[in-house]
Order: sequence, then C-alpha cells, then structure tokens
Amino acid sequence: IALNTAKTFSHFFFVTMQRLSSSVLRFSRLNRTAFSATARYAGSTVYTGTGGETIQRPTFGEELTQTDETTSERRTFSYFMFGVSGLTMAVGAAEGVKAVALTMSPAADVLAFANIEVDLTTIPEGDNLTVKWRGKPLFIRHRTQEEIDAAISDDETAMRDMETDSQRALNPRYLIVLGVCTHLGCVPIPNAGEYNGYFCPCHGSHYDTSGRIRKGPAPLNLEVPPYKFLNDDTVLVGESE
Repeated sequence: IALNTAKTFSHFFFVTMQRLSSSVLRFSRLNRTAFSATARYAGSTVYTGTGGETIQRPTFGEELTQTDETTSERRTFSYFMFGVSGLTMAVGAAEGVKAVALTMSPAADVLAFANIEVDLTTIPEGDNLTVKWRGKPLFIRHRTQEEIDAAISDDETAMRDMETDSQRALNPRYLIVLGVCTHLGCVPIPNAGEYNGYFCPCHGSHYDTSGRIRKGPAPLNLEVPPYKFLNDDTVLVGESE
C-alpha cells in the first residue's frame, strides 16, 4: 500500500512540475515581450511632457549588470533545480508514507499476545472452557460423541447460515468459537437452548452443538476464529494452517 501511494504521489508531483515549468516558460516569454516594449520606450533619452517641457531620461546603462549566460543555459539550470527539488520531495513523501504504514502494523510482541495456547487435556468431555482472547470470550467445547453425531446429522438441514460441521471443527472432538452472539453481541450460555448448544438470553437465539444459528434473531453462526492444533492436546488460537 505504501509503495503504491508513493508511486501515485510521485506521478502526481511529476505532472504538477511539468505544468509548473510550462507556466514558467509562458510567463517568461510574456515577460520578455513586455520588457522589450519597455526597453524600446526607454531607448529615447528625452521625455516630452504634456506641457511641452522636455526631461532627460536616465538610462542606467552603466549600472546594469551584464551576464554571459544565454537563455538556454538559464533554462537548463532552472530545469535542473526543478528536477532536484521534485526528486527530493518525492523521496521524502515516500519515506513518510512508509513510516506511517509501519506504525499501523502491529509489533511482534503485540502479535504474540494476540495468540494463545490452550491445553485441551484440562477440558473434560462434555464441558465448555471459556477464556479471554483479544478482548472477547472464546468458547472451547470438548464435545461428546452424541453431540458430534447430532451436529453431523443436521448438515443437510436448511439453516439460515449454511455450514457443515466439518467446515467449523478441524477436530470433531473440539468446537472452538467466539462467545459473542451475532445478533447484538451478548454472551451466549453454553450447554443450553433447544439444541443443547448455546443460548443467548438477550433475545433468544438458539445455536446447536456446532455453533450454528437454528432459531432466533441472530443472522449468522457463531464465528470460528483462526486456529491450529500444535499436537493432539494443544491448540493455538490466533493462527491458522
């Protein structure tokens, strides 16, 4: 993103400098024309007033500084200065955008705290462990075989948010979802509701043992966070395969 922004800014600045250079050249030509007319008018050393009086006009010829540079040489120097200034500003803008982009990226220590490891051996079969992950409740459910079978048997049932159980659980024994109702963000109650999954007491949403919405106002299933199994007994939440 920072590189594309820098390229866009550099192109914009280059086009702007081209237009500015063209404007300077047009102004220079106009200025030379006006100066030539003034020089011709000033070439006369005597000025005659409206009353007929005459005044000697000073020329200041000896005081004017003479230069050996041609118009082409002065124009080349002007282009060079415009180019150097534009390049300096473009590099500075690119570095500024890069610095801003880097400050928006989370640091390594922040990412480390964003991931948690959970020992699954501490969760008895049929129980639901609730932990805090990234400021939200996280449900880790050690499902019984009956709960697994009930979830799989409903895979073909018409639902509001169609997902199979295998899409939601990498290991059928463990269901890992965010404990946040997708209706208005309340925390559902585990092992409750008509489907013995999760029940939201705020507005009556019922989720099954796969965390899928089956009844009530919630529009979506409980969210499955990114996770991966480090071994049979340990799961890392926050990173996926």
